[in-house]
Amino acid sequence: MQAGSKSSPTQRRFPPLSIPPSFSLRTVSAIAILTTTAVILAYTLIFSLPRRPSVATTAAHGPYRMLRPPLRTQWTDQVGLNPWPSHPRPQLYRPSWQTLNGVWQFRPADSYVAVDSPPFGQTLGAEVLIPSCLESALSGIGEQHRYSWFRTTFNVSEALKASDFVLSFGAVDYEATIFLNGRRVGFHRGGYTRFSLDVTALIDRHQSNELLVFVHDPTDAEGTDIPLGKQRSGTDHIFYEPCSGIWQTVFLESVPASHITDLDLTADRYGNITGTIAVSGDGRPQPFTLYLHSPRDNSVLATVKGTTNSTFTLSYPDADLWSPSSPTLYNITVSLGLDQVYSYVGFRSIEKGVVQNISRPLLNGEYVFQFGTLDQGYWPDGLYTPPTHEAMVFDLLTLKKLGFNMVRKHLKVESDEWYHACDRLGLLVWQDFPAMRDTMKPNGGQLEDYNQQALEIVRTHKHFPSIVTWVTYNEGWGQIDHAPEYVLIARLKQIDSTRLFDGASGWLDHAAGDFHDNHHYSSPQCGTPFYSRPNSPFDPNRIGFQGEFGGVGHNVSAEHLWPNPASKATIDQAYEVVADLETWNYRTLKVFDELREQATLYSCSGGVWVQTTDVEGELNGIITYDRKILRPDVPRWNKAIEALYGTAQIDRGTT
Repeated sequence: MQAGSKSSPTQRRFPPLSIPPSFSLRTVSAIAILTTTAVILAYTLIFSLPRRPSVATTAAHGPYRMLRPPLRTQWTDQVGLNPWPSHPRPQLYRPSWQTLNGVWQFRPADSYVAVDSPPFGQTLGAEVLIPSCLESALSGIGEQHRYSWFRTTFNVSEALKASDFVLSFGAVDYEATIFLNGRRVGFHRGGYTRFSLDVTALIDRHQSNELLVFVHDPTDAEGTDIPLGKQRSGTDHIFYEPCSGIWQTVFLESVPASHITDLDLTADRYGNITGTIAVSGDGRPQPFTLYLHSPRDNSVLATVKGTTNSTFTLSYPDADLWSPSSPTLYNITVSLGLDQVYSYVGFRSIEKGVVQNISRPLLNGEYVFQFGTLDQGYWPDGLYTPPTHEAMVFDLLTLKKLGFNMVRKHLKVESDEWYHACDRLGLLVWQDFPAMRDTMKPNGGQLEDYNQQALEIVRTHKHFPSIVTWVTYNEGWGQIDHAPEYVLIARLKQIDSTRLFDGASGWLDHAAGDFHDNHHYSSPQCGTPFYSRPNSPFDPNRIGFQGEFGGVGHNVSAEHLWPNPASKATIDQAYEVVADLETWNYRTLKVFDELREQATLYSCSGGVWVQTTDVEGELNGIITYDRKILRPDVPRWNKAIEALYGTAQIDRGTT
């Protein structure tokens, strides 16, 4: 469909995404061999740091060449020169777009004042793959730089026929200043949220366009305190390699002069879709039509007409509900004048309720025991950026194969495509806000930056049905003493009152939010009458939850280890270390059984196992960092996890 034309509202949003088939996992000696079995999935996103080499072999600046990564995954060699070619916004899709990913030019800068002297029309000397972290092997640079220039040129595709143009970035860490064809067009702060710029006035539809991006990323430089998650300039066991630069997709859209800029949609368990449609321009109300499509044949099930910036409601009481066991999604088409966008919803509700006098998380009105892994989202070849879409989905499919119904995205925000995959696979998501540094407390301005970025994360991600809980603080990192989570949660609820909030995962708990969240290794203390400092005593007015536990380590042979000597030296800092996989499975299943007993005897409603994968010097993942060894005995883990879910059946019904 060409931009500006109209299609039937029954047209499918876009072809089903290619999610890899499921797989069987067998342990042979110390190595689990991943074999593929066919599975059909249902319908299926101003102090300059010195140059710091990463563990990846660094490049002599010149033409792009992928560096030799410290560890390779099975997808490393599949990256190519056109990475991440799929549309990056599955919840606001237009067919009139083009990716700007690929090989760009790169040059480090000396200080922030370089932003005042853009290198227009200059060859920058080195080439870099976009998207990527500068410090990664995929980038072709393999170095950390506080100040950097990125440059590309492009011609507008002949398929982009509409009158206006929007330039979008998935994520740039940390501050980005954008120049197009010799003019500054925008600035964005925050390494984890997307942003878009209207570049209509500067785009040349017929000649080459020059795009320059100046990036300032202080990471953990002295005197700075920014949301950075687990990134550190010097890695230390639970802290990892930093990620600087343009690490998510860059793309251009062709849009009508009056076009939809946001779909704010909430679909509940009663079959109601409530929302507002935002439009470009001066904000004057404009009429739109929204179509709800069948997940089976994409026929139109219901229609509503409304005006932009006003709340509307569409009711479809026969909707199949979204859940981990049945992740049903419904396509949405919205037409407004010459513009037409495609999206989707999942009908579900998450709330706090009381089941036989115990506070519980209720999914669609029923208590569901939530059990998942702590997911750091790191890759040995790409760091923050997975090498391919298939690689990204592999981790999620592994969790589903083992029986998990939830994943806690830890101190990082992923691309929209990751959340889309969780929506489609049926994984509940606990979403952390990337923490500030653990060794200092922010001042007032730094705290407000953190709050503003948390608000932006909620604004840009609240449409994904898989996200059920926002986690405001983790173990007190960047959390000042007078309970800032109360103020932040109150502000967040003005944007999203449909989800639960975990005010403090671990310690510095001031009783804010819906959960009492305990961290304890290796054994849990979930909703129990016993606890260990720095956790606080269980609060029965909130939901008992084990935000972190497990962490049982297992060393592997050298070819599966991150080769950084500093990281290798911290391996024995794991909470427990076992010598072989048989012992590892024995010990982990014993810890699982403790959680099951606490769910049966006390007030435990879920837990987060540490963790999805090994990361650098942490060897406590269910998969090794190179994704080549799966540690669990799958049938035994399936049985143990199913027993955890069975504890929710003991006390069904709300009061």
